[in-house]
Amino acid sequence: MLVVAEKVSKQFMGSKVLDSVNITINKGDRIAMMGPNGAGKTTLVRAMLGFYHINSGKITVNGHDPVKERVKVLENISFIPQLPPPVKLSIEELLLYIGRSSGIPRERVLQEAGRMDLDIQKHISKPFFKLSGGMKQKLLIAIALSKESDLLIFDEPTANLDPKGREKFYELLTEIDESCSTLFITHRLDEIKGLVNRQIYMDLGKVVEDEKI
Repeated sequence: MLVVAEKVSKQFMGSKVLDSVNITINKGDRIAMMGPNGAGKTTLVRAMLGFYHINSGKITVNGHDPVKERVKVLENISFIPQLPPPVKLSIEELLLYIGRSSGIPRERVLQEAGRMDLDIQKHISKPFFKLSGGMKQKLLIAIALSKESDLLIFDEPTANLDPKGREKFYELLTEIDESCSTLFITHRLDEIKGLVNRQIYMDLGKVVEDEKI
């Protein structure tokens, strides 16, 4: 099993955001995770990535603790957040950093970005945070798809994309290796129905539905 979450609970300011959640993600799972805002979806994912300490329960990713062995865990996961981070590096500096930290070849990122109709070379000296929302999202998608990961996690990945950008994005996802697992936090099940084989529905910090489709 790639990810195992057992009786995971998390509180913020006394409010329970995750309430004894149990989830396993296996190799090849293609999951749509749904639920209303505040259901705990993003919190669960961020706990898997080691961004949050949980109050109780246990999470392992490839057998590793996301907090104590975070570097090891992140080696095999690509994550695209709903809101791109306010990175002040130029695109050139960002590509250099990614190449050194993750071993992702610059040419691979340029190629994937081109397939998303984003010409990075035209903006290579611009700071990342000055790109448009759609351009930021396309570049983050290109970086994620350029990395050879066991698990791809997308948090509302098409929120800033126009219809053509969404179409290109979903087209690229059909080419992902079958052994790679994907997790989409989404409100658009109709758009990704052909890309997933399992749906999880969360509400009030609990998993209320988890079924194969």
